[in-house]
Amino acid sequence: MQRKSNILTSKRNGMAMIMAIAVIVVVATLLALALSLTTLTNKSSVDLYVYEQANLLARSAGEYAKLKIGTENNNTNRCAYTGESFIESYYNININVSYMYNNAVATCGTATLVQTDDFGVAQIDVTVDMNDTTIASEPIRIFKRKLVEL
Repeated sequence: MQRKSNILTSKRNGMAMIMAIAVIVVVATLLALALSLTTLTNKSSVDLYVYEQANLLARSAGEYAKLKIGTENNNTNRCAYTGESFIESYYNININVSYMYNNAVATCGTATLVQTDDFGVAQIDVTVDMNDTTIASEPIRIFKRKLVEL
């Protein structure tokens, strides 16, 4: 007896294999997109956190400079505090204080601002920067300027 085989004569469709490959490609594309969005969100949230922390450090450094001006400046030496530099872990904080008076004061230099009173103004420039690329993807630099009446 001879067996009849339908392997060579029947027409089989390969549609199931094509559909399985298409589903695998679509699922792999969606997973790659989700992974890309996750890393992008993580990077932007770290950059935002570092920027906000630098901004708060700049504000607090300005307040620190105002405190130092108020405690160290007296009538005999009004220009005792001229600024400082700090390295706070990853951040470089620079405080520069310029004094502007109605009259020239020997320890402060020449007068640059005309005012009605005898004391003047202290101009506080605070710069906070961070250039560590292992933490943030871009260098961050914050600059704040304050005027304090003396």
